[in-house]
Amino acid sequence: MFCSKCGKEIGAEATFCPHCGEPVRVAAPRNCPHCGHANPAAATVCTACGQPLASAPEPRPARAYAGFWVRLAAYFLDSIIVSLGMVILGAPIVLLLGFPAIREGTHPAGLQPFIVLSVLLATVVMTALVWLYFTLAESSGWQATLGKKMLNLAVTDLAGARIGFGRANARYWSKILSGILYIGFIMIAFTDKKQGLHDLIAGTLVVRR
Repeated sequence: MFCSKCGKEIGAEATFCPHCGEPVRVAAPRNCPHCGHANPAAATVCTACGQPLASAPEPRPARAYAGFWVRLAAYFLDSIIVSLGMVILGAPIVLLLGFPAIREGTHPAGLQPFIVLSVLLATVVMTALVWLYFTLAESSGWQATLGKKMLNLAVTDLAGARIGFGRANARYWSKILSGILYIGFIMIAFTDKKQGLHDLIAGTLVVRR
């Protein structure tokens, strides 16, 4: 046995190094999980039954939950992205339906059906695209929308794993409940794991990468 401070050899029974006075640190024995025999700390195989000694599992790092303000910033970024998408994709729908009638000189009163139809169609398309944007992005390998990814956030289940499309759907539609007086979103600031009502319903977390 050697001293951990000066490196000189010391006796097996010594409690202090005779050369530098450093206390001898004796590692705790490793108990065999199969027979319970106490083995030397450096042993990898039990000296009694010959079974391998399992190494102690490495502690998992604590997860850093994303708080209210950083999630609000991510939502703001996503709102900009979604709004741009609505303009880019919605405008052609309105033009395609309404332009032929305008070009033919249809009376303004006659344009109403085209306007109503274009607005309804654009609303349906935009709702579907926003739904797919959030659910596909958060259940993808990114585990995040573009706004969350820019702020290094990720959506996980309670075990820290990637969520599936079904859970992402539950999380998305539960935001309707969170939006009632915004109480479900305000909950993020006060819950232990920074979960909103929609997170609690879907069993999800938003964490920092």
